[in-house]
Amino acid sequence: MDEKISFIKEWLGTGSINIFGLPFSGKDTVGVRLAEMLNARFLSSGMILRAATEVDMELRHDMAGGLLAPTDKFKEIILPYLGRADLRDFPLILSSVGRWQGEENDVMAAAENAGHKIKVALLLNISENEVWARWQNAQISGDRGLREDDKVHSAIETRMEEFTAKTMPVIDHYHELGLLLSVTAMGSREEVFENVVTNIYHYAREHSN
Repeated sequence: MDEKISFIKEWLGTGSINIFGLPFSGKDTVGVRLAEMLNARFLSSGMILRAATEVDMELRHDMAGGLLAPTDKFKEIILPYLGRADLRDFPLILSSVGRWQGEENDVMAAAENAGHKIKVALLLNISENEVWARWQNAQISGDRGLREDDKVHSAIETRMEEFTAKTMPVIDHYHELGLLLSVTAMGSREEVFENVVTNIYHYAREHSN
């Protein structure tokens, strides 16, 4: 594992990895741990936008129901983060930054201009049945905190519909660019993380200059 992490770190430089997946696929769990292992900085568009809902009640209502933030709000709130001075010398692990078709172009441009070129888009694959199994477990364990869009069945349904309609075209675009890495996210958290690291390692070796 250490050898793989070291190789990924050298390959990534100050670039970024953008992680996508259905609700409960483990984007933030994998992303936070990757950031720790790579001495990177973790940025979740969902976390940043949910913080903004403290002063934007319309956005809060939409996100609580499972809807994606409108593109104008995304550009206003999220894109400036990529150019922050305190992030300049670090690689970035992004959790679903740019989830609406068309936003990916702005994200890639802003990231590259800030020295954080997106090196790979990671798709964590789970089935819809697994989404519901993990959602039910989370209701029992309470390990997802108090996110409003995690509380009710209808919000999860909406989030999956949004993923299919709006985010899958983004993922398809990364695929067309040769940047997509699809990895199964079934299994324990440790198994998923090891699988992610191994797949990124092989991708990095294939795409090293």
